[in-house]
Amino acid sequence: MRRAVARFRRADETVALVPTMGALHDGHLELVRLARRTCRRVAVSIFVNPTQFAPSEDLDAYPRTFEADLRALGSLQTDLVWAPAVDVMYPEGFATRVVPEGPALAGLEDASRPHFFAGVATVVTKLLVQCLPDVAVFGEKDYQQLKVVTRMVADLDLPVRIVGAATVREPDGLAMSSRNVYLSAEQRAVAPALHRVLTACAGRIAAGRTIGTVLAEGREAIERTGFRLDYLEARHADTLQPITTATAGPVRLLVAATIGSTRLIDNIAV
Repeated sequence: MRRAVARFRRADETVALVPTMGALHDGHLELVRLARRTCRRVAVSIFVNPTQFAPSEDLDAYPRTFEADLRALGSLQTDLVWAPAVDVMYPEGFATRVVPEGPALAGLEDASRPHFFAGVATVVTKLLVQCLPDVAVFGEKDYQQLKVVTRMVADLDLPVRIVGAATVREPDGLAMSSRNVYLSAEQRAVAPALHRVLTACAGRIAAGRTIGTVLAEGREAIERTGFRLDYLEARHADTLQPITTATAGPVRLLVAATIGSTRLIDNIAV
């Protein structure tokens, strides 16, 4: 990987990295397109990172479509694909973790998945050091992750610019996700309710309604559709700290809920 990137550097070409876990969909491909608009060369990593899965989560079942991923990336003229094995990323004796705080302890994804962001931060740090890109592109769908990575890069003085890409959605508003393949036809029909409720809540807050009241109504609406709600929160868009008035800073609404056995997340700006 470093030899390949060094060739680009000798030609004075900029490099963008798009970290993924594979099972690529149009949302991932939009990240690649944005990377192409940002830099001369584009590298995509494909690595299903075991350290961000808890024992109860779906590591073994996580979709793996490597050959299809390569074809999709080839159609976009991706310059490099970095697909290391687990023992390359975590060789025998591996004993170091990056454990983030700040937005990683916001009481959102970390509340139900306390292991998650240490796994993300460690693997992203390794990928950035392995590739040494000028830019790394992450999707806004995983908004807390985007803020964790942005804070980590700043705190560790890593010489890379983090770029967030807008969430890519299906025509009915459902955020594209590799986990959407787990939805049954009935669940898939219900799933866009998350985005509909977020949009309605954002409109009410923008119109001056009290945030607490709007969130209470939104939580009830989500649970009526059949979801088991983890959270629906209004947070400061930069720090992810709780926010009670729209004038206290830019507001981001974030939601996580489970339908059947599939957990979905989404977020929008107010």
